[in-house]
Amino acid sequence: MTTKVTVGELVARVLEEHGVNDVFGLISIHNLPIADAIGRRDNIRFICARGEAGCVNMADAYSRFKGLGVAITSTGAGSGNAIGSLVEACNAGSPVIHITGQVEKEYLDRDASFIHEANDQFGYLKSSSKAAFRILSPEHAVGMVREAIRVATTVPKGPVSIEIPIDVQATMIDLPNELTCVGAMQLPEAPESAVTFVAEQIQNSKKPMLWIGGGCIEASEEVKALADMGIPVVSSTHARGVLADSHPRSLNAFHNSSEVEKLITDSDVCIVIGSRLRSNETKTYSLKFPENLIQIDATPMAQQRNYAIKHFFCAEAKSFLQKVIQQLGDVSKIDGDYDLRIKAAKDFAINALETQLGPYADLCYSLRKALPADGILVRDITMSGSTWGSRLFPVNKPLQNIHSLAGAIGLGLAHGIGTAIANPDKKTVALVGDGGLMLGVGEIATAIQENANMVLLVMNDGGYGVMRGIQKQYFDGRQYYNELHTPSFVALGEAMGCKSYKADSLAEFDTKIKEAMKQEGMCLIEVNMNEIGPLKFAGPPQKKLY
Repeated sequence: MTTKVTVGELVARVLEEHGVNDVFGLISIHNLPIADAIGRRDNIRFICARGEAGCVNMADAYSRFKGLGVAITSTGAGSGNAIGSLVEACNAGSPVIHITGQVEKEYLDRDASFIHEANDQFGYLKSSSKAAFRILSPEHAVGMVREAIRVATTVPKGPVSIEIPIDVQATMIDLPNELTCVGAMQLPEAPESAVTFVAEQIQNSKKPMLWIGGGCIEASEEVKALADMGIPVVSSTHARGVLADSHPRSLNAFHNSSEVEKLITDSDVCIVIGSRLRSNETKTYSLKFPENLIQIDATPMAQQRNYAIKHFFCAEAKSFLQKVIQQLGDVSKIDGDYDLRIKAAKDFAINALETQLGPYADLCYSLRKALPADGILVRDITMSGSTWGSRLFPVNKPLQNIHSLAGAIGLGLAHGIGTAIANPDKKTVALVGDGGLMLGVGEIATAIQENANMVLLVMNDGGYGVMRGIQKQYFDGRQYYNELHTPSFVALGEAMGCKSYKADSLAEFDTKIKEAMKQEGMCLIEVNMNEIGPLKFAGPPQKKLY
């Protein structure tokens, strides 16, 4: 006898078949058939977020570790709340499935003032996602959800939105016999001639340079092999840890340091692989690369996007580098004088940043000492996150330094929760500022309810410190609209039900962070920056604004 199920249950079953163990969501009258099926079947954990923005941010961070994140939101204004988070997932290349409801088919696109209706919801989902699908046929639902997963997980990865009218979700149909996992579309391999060309360029060079981005996250072994041959490596902030900071030829993410810039400019071949060459990492595309610039990227869209590239090859980073290394064989590019320049440039960058940071360099190293070696730092866009968090904090494995790629503030807490849910056996530290935290402060309750294994580290300077720095640097010191009333975050944390600490000095921070690392579940530390001292930061390098 044929089994009849709702489309909502089919969605749950397809997610199960694709290995989804956790979804992040908010229940609504326009997604209850899906939520009900997840609850009844009890095979997937449903993490109850407090807002749609946080919900999608959690799924985004989770997907960076698990390969697929799922967010379920309400319709109309609810789905609209998720737009900024979808933009972030697009920038990060995060494979996220965002499922939202829709009004009944009869009232679609009629401007009938149906509850939760929004003008052209499908349009704004499509513009903020890698792709969007609207399911109107119950019988077609399984195929469309499977296709959405395939699109989200195919390089270049990104979020895919699915809207399903409430009456379609509730429709009973025969259970299909095919729900299983659909693999991502495989990329075409670069021709052998491209591999040979890159290998020869390396072999014939005297001052080679490798610039890596997020496309190299799964290519740690290959990047290390090239570094061991004698090639220095500078990374995007997203690729921190692909080559351990401790490696003598790792230049970390010090691409904006003058001495590292000289190394890049003076190289006789620079190979950029898996990186978008973002504006904030190239001084708004003014960083000078050598004429012999080679780019390898998994999407042809990268070709000539930001720089004039002499040679471009479309290929996935790991497999391409494997073939290059095979061709190079036992070639060694180790040069004692070049190694001395690499070390000097790295030391210069570290010393300059430590001098700029003052006491916050000590705070950074205190956190690193307290956080277990496999712990993960998640950082919001805040002064601390964009200075010592992005470059000075030592990172020795990929995906140990998670942050917003789009550059928006307020994502750190939700990203921290998604990271902690994906890595329950590791300690997560979510580094946030007082200004950014208030955008999604309600998600503290989510972290506590889900017993997330994380420390929320609140750097409190009573306002938008990044804006203060930019205004000081580029607006002749004039200061407007950056002072904010903030609560006692310790009192807030305690009211929410988590262990909370206050640090008014470096000594107190060192003590409190060690205590916090011993706590189970969520805890909070508020750092009083006004007592510790100023943090010098003028925002990302840019031209004078007027």
